[in-house]
Amino acid sequence: MPRVIVPVGLSMGPRYRYVRPPDPIPECYEIHLGDDLIELTETEAAVWAAAFVDAERHAKLEANRESLIQLLETAPKPEPQAARLVDSLIARGLLVEFDTDGNLEPVFRRHKLLPLGEGLGSTPEEPHLHRIGHAGQPKVAVPVDVYGLWSFSWRDPNLWQACVLYADDSENVAEGDEPSDSTPGEVAHDIAVHLPLLIAVSCGYLDPISA
Repeated sequence: MPRVIVPVGLSMGPRYRYVRPPDPIPECYEIHLGDDLIELTETEAAVWAAAFVDAERHAKLEANRESLIQLLETAPKPEPQAARLVDSLIARGLLVEFDTDGNLEPVFRRHKLLPLGEGLGSTPEEPHLHRIGHAGQPKVAVPVDVYGLWSFSWRDPNLWQACVLYADDSENVAEGDEPSDSTPGEVAHDIAVHLPLLIAVSCGYLDPISA
């Protein structure tokens, strides 16, 4: 049962002091997290950003707490406090772990999925896959159900509710189409296995909902 780790929130970059001469050292790094703007130190921001680094591992659902710590400890500039910093970011809601084969409802109820990339559609060669990217360049290709939920889930109270609503296709059935027979759990699983790569390539991000 793959257990993955992904960053939460939207990077707002470094913030510098209003001083002259200019101070080249940022005052802090800011992350948009729900209703808050979280201030991180340079070290904390580097650990958070490292969770995006290995897109290939995210695509294989192999990026987890252990691999992130190993990445930080074996970097050109090793981080000796990697385990403590990763655990701190998890506790603060800036990193989240989930089991793609497990019960996704608790973690999905605590977050919304917000799109960041451009919807680039499908291709004649791969009509079953829909591409998402930046500046016209695809970064990830996903099935049509994942593509649809990715594009609309921002409207819903949380990601689990988005899965519930997507699974309920009674409106389509009323129009004469075949029912999908998907459960919210099945829709959530389809999203979960694509979510790490979507986040790693900045085509979407998780945002915690307000309590």
